[in-house]
Amino acid sequence: MTLTFEERALAVTVPFSPVAPAAERRPEELRLVDAAQQGDRSAFAELYAAYARMVHGILLSRVPRGDVDDLAQDVFLQAMQRLRSLRDAAAFGGWLAAIARHRAADHIRRAPPLTELPDDLGSSDPHQHNQQSQAEALAVLAVIQSLPEAYRETLVLRLVEGMTGPEIAARTGLTPASVRVNLHRGMKQLRERLERRSPRE
Repeated sequence: MTLTFEERALAVTVPFSPVAPAAERRPEELRLVDAAQQGDRSAFAELYAAYARMVHGILLSRVPRGDVDDLAQDVFLQAMQRLRSLRDAAAFGGWLAAIARHRAADHIRRAPPLTELPDDLGSSDPHQHNQQSQAEALAVLAVIQSLPEAYRETLVLRLVEGMTGPEIAARTGLTPASVRVNLHRGMKQLRERLERRSPRE
């Protein structure tokens, strides 16, 4: 079976890691937020582990790939410093997502325009297939980054970070219906743009 460019590129995602259903997770997260607000660093470390993929995906949908890890650290540092100002522990996910979005916007505003070079530039790696798959995945990511913001973010969270629709809703504060609509419309636009780039084989 031969896969198309789009199918190969979309198949390159991070492994799925199961997450407890939101109903089971919610009381524990509220407890962790409350504890972190009181200065419990281990509770904040657990929140970091629970929300790192979301923050990474939000940033990846907005800034060059090479800047994402440093900015993610900045986001969590800002969150830790401002956590006591959060009034409603249940709003933690949306609050953290807003910090990530603002940090990305600040970064773009302050950074000079650059063109990202491919990681394999000048490399003589014998694993050409892996390089081709990575290049295709980066090409798809570039197309995703050209989509409207709402679609861009949910697609990166789903396709790159491996988050489910309900998990995206729970983490970002969006409604499940909004996530479904954004994913559906985003996938439709992504397919259309990929088909324009590379006709079916």
